[in-house]
Amino acid sequence: MLELVKISKYYNPGSVNELCLFKDFDFKVNDGEFVSVVGSNGSGKTSMLNIICGSIDVDAGQILVNGEDISGQKDFIRQRRIGRVYQDPSKGTCPGMTILENMSLAENKGKPYHLGRGVNKAKVEEYQHMLRPLNLGLEDKMGVQVGSLSGGQRQALALLMATMPPIDFLILDEHTAALDPKTAEIIMELTDRVVREKAVTTIMVTHNLRYAVEYGNRLIMMHEGKVIIDKVGEEKCRVTTEEIMGIFNRISVECGN
Repeated sequence: MLELVKISKYYNPGSVNELCLFKDFDFKVNDGEFVSVVGSNGSGKTSMLNIICGSIDVDAGQILVNGEDISGQKDFIRQRRIGRVYQDPSKGTCPGMTILENMSLAENKGKPYHLGRGVNKAKVEEYQHMLRPLNLGLEDKMGVQVGSLSGGQRQALALLMATMPPIDFLILDEHTAALDPKTAEIIMELTDRVVREKAVTTIMVTHNLRYAVEYGNRLIMMHEGKVIIDKVGEEKCRVTTEEIMGIFNRISVECGN
C-alpha cells in the first residue's frame, strides 16, 4: 500500500512567486490497483508522481509504503521498488546500447554489480520470448542499437524493461502522449496486459480521457493540488468519457481557460 499523508509542497517559498501546490494532501493507493489520473495542466499530477519517486522533496508530510516512511529516501533507492515510464521514449532506454544490452541492464536493476560481463548471452532466447508478444519485430533486432528504433518500439521496450525486475509500483507519466494514435493504442493494450500479468500496482497520468475511462480499476481527477473525483471499481465502470470531459470543461471555464 502506498500512502501520501499530509503532504505540503511550496515552490519559490518566501518570494512574490510563492506557489502552494499541495497543502495537507492525502492520497492512498491499495495493492493491485491500476489508477488513472487526469487533470488540467498545473493540477499536480506529475508533481505527485515526482514526489512518490523522490524526484522532488516535500516540505511536510510522509510517504508511506506498507507503513514504512520513505520520505527521506533518495530517488535512486526508491527506484529499486519502482518502475517508471516517461512521456519521452528516449528517457526509458539507453540509445547507444543494443536491445540485448538494455534488457540485461534492466534485469540487473537493484542487484549488486561485480567485475564480469554485463550481458549474459544465454538470456537471448528468454528475452526474445518476452519481446515476441509485442508484435513489433524487436525479437529479431537484439543486436540493434535502441536509438535507431521508432518511438513506439522504444516505448514498448521501456515498458517491458520497467517491469522486468520485481517492483512494487509502476509509474506511467503520460507514456503515450508523444506517440501517434495507432502506436498509442498498441502501447495502451500492452500496458493493460503487462499490468494484469504482473499484478503490479500502477499509477498512470494521462491527458487522454478515453484511456483513463477504459483502462484501470480506479480513476481520479486532480485540480489545484486536490483530488476532486475518485471513482473505484463498479462506480468507475459506470463513468463515461463524456461525463469526465464535461467536468473537465466546466473547471476550465471556471478558471478562465
